[in-house]
Amino acid sequence: MNKALLKDYLIARLKERSTWVGLIGLLSVLGVALSPEQAEAIATAGVAVAGVLGVVTRG
Repeated sequence: MNKALLKDYLIARLKERSTWVGLIGLLSVLGVALSPEQAEAIATAGVAVAGVLGVVTRG
């Protein structure tokens, strides 16, 4: 697979809230305990960071 296409695909997935909720769910299964507020903050921050990466790396 082309590196640029893979990068675009990954950034697109990281912009989706469901990706972050899923990652938080996996961490919970591994024993990481988060309050609902912490999970919400992580998901929001993750989407924001992915958005910035998408803007900065476009080209």
